[in-house]
Amino acid sequence: MGRLLVVGSVAFDTVRTPFGEATDVLGGSAVYCSTAASFFAGVNMVAVVGEDFPDEHLAFLKSRGVDVSGLERRQGRTFRWRGEYTYALNEAHTLETQLNVLESFRPKVPESYRNPDLLFLGNIDPDVQTAVLRQVARPRLVACDTMNFWIEGKRDALWAVLRDVDVLVINDAEARALGGDSNLVKVAKDILSRGPRRLIVKRGEYGALMFHGTQVFGTPAFPLEQVPDPTGAGDAFTGGWMGYLASTGDFSETGFRRAIIFGSVMASFTVEAFSLDRLRTLHYKDIESRFREFKRLTHFEEIS
Repeated sequence: MGRLLVVGSVAFDTVRTPFGEATDVLGGSAVYCSTAASFFAGVNMVAVVGEDFPDEHLAFLKSRGVDVSGLERRQGRTFRWRGEYTYALNEAHTLETQLNVLESFRPKVPESYRNPDLLFLGNIDPDVQTAVLRQVARPRLVACDTMNFWIEGKRDALWAVLRDVDVLVINDAEARALGGDSNLVKVAKDILSRGPRRLIVKRGEYGALMFHGTQVFGTPAFPLEQVPDPTGAGDAFTGGWMGYLASTGDFSETGFRRAIIFGSVMASFTVEAFSLDRLRTLHYKDIESRFREFKRLTHFEEIS
């Protein structure tokens, strides 16, 4: 079994949706990704928290087998995000962002983490992503995320990172902003010509698309009666597919496609409750069962 290194954010989220709200709950890209991946493989996490970060959250991550010795605790407050969703749950409306200790975060990868099998770079400053790449031996697979803030403000630095990345994982709005076109097929062709071997586009309730060379693979989102909180679904999706790849070592096209379904499975569980609450009670047998449901959902016969 391979090991995944996750570098990203740990946050306190305050979220309001049409189905309820939660205040100062555990969140952040590194947390969602690491927790989802931990159902499949070993995870090392590098991030920063403030002196206000409670031990109970550390205990939860450790209970999932996540190695948090790379989690730096600094004087100050932990990163905070406040947002809301309307019934159009694909898009979060940010109401407030307090970077706090994240603003000056410069990850230091522990010596014991420096030879990962897979590496995920969360949507942090592209210069910081580059600095992380320089601290580790070349992993078998590097994936990264980004966001419009970096696409608009540090485009050149972002393209420089992408030359050293195997997979770019972004949502559809970010893909269009980065590629400068509304057509995702054209966008994918442009992005793939600049470095990444694969582009995975997260489309919320519409599923995900993976572009690789001339091949396109699509998966739907799992149909759910209620989606109380979509926060973190994209990072859980990434944790799911990367964790699965780490567990199998199968980087073939078939292996990647199967991994994407496992990512979709993890995203579907994440949105069933606020914060990490659904993943706290999740068992692997539930994951296997929903994977089979995904297979039945998408199965059809060839034309005879």
